[in-house]
Amino acid sequence: MINIRGVTFALHPLFVLIMLASVFTGHFIELITLFAIVLIHELGHAAAAALLGVKVLSIQLLPFGGVAVMEDRGCLPAWKEIVIALAGPLQNGLMILALLFLKSFLWVNNDFATYAIHGNIIIALFNLLPILPLDGGKIVQALLSLRLPYHVTLLWTLRTSILFSVLFCLYAALPLWLNTGGLQLNMLAVGIFLLYSNWVDYRNIQYRFVRFLLGRDALFYRQAVQGNFAVPIFSLPVKHLDSILRLFRRDRYHIIYVMNEHGKIIAVLPEQRIIRSYFSTHGGRT
Repeated sequence: MINIRGVTFALHPLFVLIMLASVFTGHFIELITLFAIVLIHELGHAAAAALLGVKVLSIQLLPFGGVAVMEDRGCLPAWKEIVIALAGPLQNGLMILALLFLKSFLWVNNDFATYAIHGNIIIALFNLLPILPLDGGKIVQALLSLRLPYHVTLLWTLRTSILFSVLFCLYAALPLWLNTGGLQLNMLAVGIFLLYSNWVDYRNIQYRFVRFLLGRDALFYRQAVQGNFAVPIFSLPVKHLDSILRLFRRDRYHIIYVMNEHGKIIAVLPEQRIIRSYFSTHGGRT
């Protein structure tokens, strides 16, 4: 591991083994080119995050790609998450333009430039697939969270990602099933990685939702400075706190109006009051 200005650069042990194997198989240049593309892609995410004030903890190179790990306090605005997610594919686009420029003036080997351009296209398009934790999945999740309650967004984007991950694995095995070719091991490995990642995140939705609730104070001050209107939520006194909190939307501050059975408002509560009650009573009733 290497630490540069507080950012740890790490190589997965299996990645090192694959690199060593490529030396003996004669594919070292191709493999190191692909992982250089992945590294630049992740550096794009890291640079965008740093510019937006998000702390980057590490950049990890994995056998099937890379990941930029960032500090997540549950209060990152949706637009920042979208910009950070788009920064990776944008780096691929810039590399393609640079390679085309160099190729047109014959300043780089034509075969190498073509290979690197195709690699950038594949990596960019793959990362834009609407599957978590890929960039496309993060963008879709951030956009949906602006219109839907955050808990619903987490639930259905992860369920959809699990479904697409399964389909990804089945597609990798399709040639074998149709007797038109062998099992696509690389694609199957990526599909299994996506499926495992999404299944783990799905089992930890409540943990992520709690982080979202803990970051709501920062949202209150941000919304107050901008002068935005609060979004009302209407509730009966017997309604579970958990069911009220699951109506909270990202980047929106809420005021809860408690009504009796006759429709008369008997209390007006800021969302912080509901959140504090939730954590003090472990999900009791209002």
